[in-house]
Amino acid sequence: MNEVLDLILSHLPWFWVGVMVLCLIFEAVTFTLTTGWAAISALVMIFFSRTGLPLRWQLLIFFLITIVLMIFTRPFAVKKLRLGRVATNVNSLDGQEVLVVKKITRFEKGEVKASNGVVWTALGEGSEIEEIPKGTVCVVVRVEGNTLLVKEK
Repeated sequence: MNEVLDLILSHLPWFWVGVMVLCLIFEAVTFTLTTGWAAISALVMIFFSRTGLPLRWQLLIFFLITIVLMIFTRPFAVKKLRLGRVATNVNSLDGQEVLVVKKITRFEKGEVKASNGVVWTALGEGSEIEEIPKGTVCVVVRVEGNTLLVKEK
């Protein structure tokens, strides 16, 4: 056990390179945006290891940098990369153009056809809409239940 620890202590920059590579491999396999921050921290620690700082302090700095990166940058990265949120089925209709196939009035639902050919029940968005005639191209504002709320393009 002492030989392994002595080997690590005598080659600390390579230890941090190994930690970084392992974190990157794990991140590539899982893509959860957790070990990627540890890989960035390990990259920083390669330079810290050259200062002669004891391993226990290097480990503390490594974990602190990782935690700070996760707290302050992970939410931004998840939002920009849109991880975990794949628009499917009804959710994919928001913002999509649809064609009115049965007129929509203020007090009566109409029907619209989505680009995938599915016909949906629809209502006009907003109280100022009196009628949307058949053949009008609209944009889906939101979905409520099985009804699309649309407005004219």
